[in-house]
Amino acid sequence: MKTSFYNVNAESFYNDTVAVDLSPLYDLFLPLLAPSGHIIDAGCGSGRDSLYFLQQGFAVSAFDASERLVEKASALTGLDVELNTFEHFRTEKLADGIWACASLLHVASNALPAAFTNLSKNLKDGGYLYCSFKYGNDDVERGGRYFTNADESRLTMFIKHTRLHMVKTWITADARPDRQDEKWLNAILVKGNRNEP
Repeated sequence: MKTSFYNVNAESFYNDTVAVDLSPLYDLFLPLLAPSGHIIDAGCGSGRDSLYFLQQGFAVSAFDASERLVEKASALTGLDVELNTFEHFRTEKLADGIWACASLLHVASNALPAAFTNLSKNLKDGGYLYCSFKYGNDDVERGGRYFTNADESRLTMFIKHTRLHMVKTWITADARPDRQDEKWLNAILVKGNRNEP
């Protein structure tokens, strides 16, 4: 996963994303979790979502792979945001929910199964994981950034050998006003054994 783009462009990325309103996504995810439960903001970027979760009374752990964004998210939220990756993050306090909004898409497609496996190890049984990808079934590099796109079948393959199972998927337009024509795959996954009802 390349982080140089976000270190070099941290200021503009922060300014472009910190005020984006994701209420429709929060409203689908947060009711699944216990009040004041523990959320891991995986690839937290600006810290926007972590701050919102804190304001709703949740306990939050956050990490990002970009040193500059870790600094900015820590300053915004007051959290000790960790410099880490999806493949290596560990927490002693398992999460009720993991939030990976527009972040896992920067992991190479061949590394995504391992990333999902590791994230699931940090999630309680019965816990939920939200993730989003630009809608598609290919890998692209654009403007110095790598993107793994995903549709429903590709996401199913990424989680095939994990204990994560699809609960819900839906398509949305980009929440940024200048990107309305970009489509996103949103998914809520749950952790459990395959033979569980």
